[in-house]
Amino acid sequence: MILPQEIIRLKRDGNALDNEQMQRFVDGLVDGSFNDAQVGAMAMAIVQQGMSVEETVALTLQMMHSGEVLSWPELDGPVVDKHSTGGVGDKVSFMLAAIVAANGAYVPMISGRGLGHTGGTVDKLESIQGFDVEPSNEKFRAIVNEVGMAIIGQTSNIAPADGRLYSIRDITSTVESIPLITASILSKKLSAGLNALVMDVKVGNGAMMQDIEASAALAQSIVNVANGAGVNTQAIITDMNQVLGFSAGNALEIKETLDYLTGQAREPRLHQVVSTLACAMLIDANIAANSNAAQRLIDDVLTNGKAAEVFAKMVSAMGGPSDLFSKPYHYMRTANCIQDVVAQQDGYISAMQTRDIGMAVVGLGGGRLANGQQIDHSVGFDHIIHVGRKISKGDVLARVHAKSVEEAKQAAVIYSKSVAISDTQVPPGKVIYQTIVEQK
Repeated sequence: MILPQEIIRLKRDGNALDNEQMQRFVDGLVDGSFNDAQVGAMAMAIVQQGMSVEETVALTLQMMHSGEVLSWPELDGPVVDKHSTGGVGDKVSFMLAAIVAANGAYVPMISGRGLGHTGGTVDKLESIQGFDVEPSNEKFRAIVNEVGMAIIGQTSNIAPADGRLYSIRDITSTVESIPLITASILSKKLSAGLNALVMDVKVGNGAMMQDIEASAALAQSIVNVANGAGVNTQAIITDMNQVLGFSAGNALEIKETLDYLTGQAREPRLHQVVSTLACAMLIDANIAANSNAAQRLIDDVLTNGKAAEVFAKMVSAMGGPSDLFSKPYHYMRTANCIQDVVAQQDGYISAMQTRDIGMAVVGLGGGRLANGQQIDHSVGFDHIIHVGRKISKGDVLARVHAKSVEEAKQAAVIYSKSVAISDTQVPPGKVIYQTIVEQK
């Protein structure tokens, strides 16, 4: 048996690890034969020396196979998914999965909770009374088969090696490593048994990667490794210099999802992101031949209500109400206090400090700074207006939803400071930056 310290030394000195050495490391993560100090040392060696695409593929596959790997022989269509690197107001998964499933693909989405300033897909679904984000494996499979989509939380059976490695990375300043981020994301996503994956890599002041070069590097790594692991994958870099959509906060984002799917309200930047990602998924799933054909399919299921119907069926099948669309706030909590955030001057919105707004939601109780922390699903912001919009003094920039008047006032001050107003109009900026495909 190869000793842990020998593997650490090899990577520390800049050597590439072979499959046997990588498997020994991953086995050690699961069975404890790599102690916490050794795992931290290994993670630091990877941060310092990096890993090749081949090494990252090996780490990804070994961590993926450290737990349960799903397969879907019973399904009669392609199995596809999307993953986002996270942002503020990012409720894209709900709309996207419903649209793609309504067009005949299957979307078994395993999602996470929020941490830091970014909201979590699972937390948002738990805003809905009765919604069970941890169904049995049998129920999960049955819902995907019957409805076409199901969104659940990560279980302890999925990539347990990554769970241990990430917890140690989090306390040893070894999170910021593109190979480790890539392997962490993909070991979980590829465990779902996918035919195709589309990555939404965010860039901007509300994203994990704040400049385009870093975002492109992460996107390229994920695409190369996922394709190397046998899953057709592309990445689309999208903007996170503004809150995405009209709302940020758990129940508020579910309400915006319902409004989007019924056509009651579709914020243009959000709709562009959803449509772009949906086009990519439909093409990769061989459901549409090109972007024009894919866009027609997207428009059809939004117009005829089929996407909304799929989402409603998923909510009901997962233990939620069957009439959420008609009575959303009968099944979701509302905040005790709702207060306008008012502009203090005339001008144009010229910039938004998105991370600060996300942290304001956390401060209201709508997010967590530590795993396991309880959150308030009712709080956050809605009626958000975006960069480029002309405003007058006294206009509403957003509404804050809070537990108390005092907390609402504090959040309103933070929000106001997070929005820059200038005398001249500023273009709203790009929404879609670029598409990243596999480098041959």
